[in-house]
Amino acid sequence: MTTPPQVGDLAPDFTLPNEAGEMVSLSQFRGKRVILYFYPKDDTPGCTSQACGFRDAYPVIEEKNAVVIGISPDSTKSHARFKTKHNLPFILLADEQHSVAEAYGVWGEKSMMGKKYMGVIRSHFVIDEEGRIAQAEVKVSPADSVKRALMALQ
Repeated sequence: MTTPPQVGDLAPDFTLPNEAGEMVSLSQFRGKRVILYFYPKDDTPGCTSQACGFRDAYPVIEEKNAVVIGISPDSTKSHARFKTKHNLPFILLADEQHSVAEAYGVWGEKSMMGKKYMGVIRSHFVIDEEGRIAQAEVKVSPADSVKRALMALQ
């Protein structure tokens, strides 16, 4: 597992397909702040609560010259359903090969009911207007992720 980027580091750039299949690059958002969050799976309880937390806070996030980008290994089709079902106003990117999760150091070993497997470690990174990491939260709960990201935008 790669070490996650630290505060002050340049955020690793990437290009991934969004829920509509259009290619989106992190560098497109220079000049804005970005809450980049990684989550394990569309439409699961924790991931839904995290996504809906960012959705509910979106007007405040936009006021702070920021956008939200969610990334998981799910397909663009799965993202499109998840986004529509929960009325999410932000971009969801499909990292099916988990290369971006690996670049951010959030692809690692997890365990559920004693079974070990590889997956996304829930986390978020707040990236400043110049593309540098302003906050890095790895292994964060869904509710804490939203609260801490909002505090970082103050």
